[in-house]
Amino acid sequence: MIFNKKTILIIGGTGSLGKVFVKRVLSGKLGTPKKIIVMSRDEAKQHQMRMSYLHKLVATEEVIYNNFKNTLEFRIGDIRSYADVCSAVKDADIVVNAAALKQVPTCEYFPTQAVLTNCIGASNIVRAIKENSYPVNTVISVSTDKACKPINVMGMTKAIQERIIIAANILNPKTRFICVRYGNVLASRGSVIPLFHEQIKNGGPVTVTVPEMTRFLLSLNQAVETLFAALRFGKTGETYVPNVPAATVINIANALIGKRKIDIKITGIRPAEKMHEIMVSEEEATHCIRRGDYYVILPMLPELRKTSKNEPTALKKEFSSKDTALDFTETIKLLKKHKIMIEDVDLSHSEELLR
Repeated sequence: MIFNKKTILIIGGTGSLGKVFVKRVLSGKLGTPKKIIVMSRDEAKQHQMRMSYLHKLVATEEVIYNNFKNTLEFRIGDIRSYADVCSAVKDADIVVNAAALKQVPTCEYFPTQAVLTNCIGASNIVRAIKENSYPVNTVISVSTDKACKPINVMGMTKAIQERIIIAANILNPKTRFICVRYGNVLASRGSVIPLFHEQIKNGGPVTVTVPEMTRFLLSLNQAVETLFAALRFGKTGETYVPNVPAATVINIANALIGKRKIDIKITGIRPAEKMHEIMVSEEEATHCIRRGDYYVILPMLPELRKTSKNEPTALKKEFSSKDTALDFTETIKLLKKHKIMIEDVDLSHSEELLR
């Protein structure tokens, strides 16, 4: 019962992942938490999230003005601010870092901003714990497949974030620092599927960069399950990677379009974009093991490496979306299985297609 009587801080908790994470933790299936703290910069998203959880229980005024008495607490704060991070981290048992600048084009145009959030932000968490001796048990940071052999600023800053978190174990031995790394989360903000739905809703065309391009796909619940698995079984400095399928962008588009007479427009590969994503590189494969449904990348630093004869190397080559791409029929089955829902978008066409 990893959350029982624990205070959990999720930074960037008003995003798609944060919402599902909070809902799953509040279910109590992994223990009843003492408190969940959602920290982010967005006042409007916090208010919406607060009301969606609490408005049925108590009056609106009581929800807003008893914020710090509720199990679910909201804090306005910025991961870039060391003071804000200290204020939130000091009482936490578990810290989940889901704050990020994650849009590839945005990070390309504003690389300094990406560094401040994705790198300095992670460093602020480590620094706060070290300099103030906060009794945090575990810090888990959310990364992306773009951090593996990165070619864009978003991936580069996430790769550095991973190293900041992993290396933190050496100078902070009382806290366990671990990472999760996964690909495109189905229906999350910024992913291709909401874009396709919106284009279909408006009659098209659906824009596809390169038909053969592949991407790993997992649901929000699978993303949260990866966090839970890492929290339950992860060891110091490890990175958890879910073993999930991939699909070509053209198959995703055609599956969502179904029988509608909507054109597909090929636009060409975008700047800083890969044809195929990699979840585990060839170099990382030499110290990657299998644990249940997950690949686990062991820390590269020798001070942190804890090998086991019962956990042999799991991969002989890189784990690429090109090698695990589903065919068209299997892509439809995957979309149906996860019952993709997107806020504020009419999804009736998806249900019609997947019946």
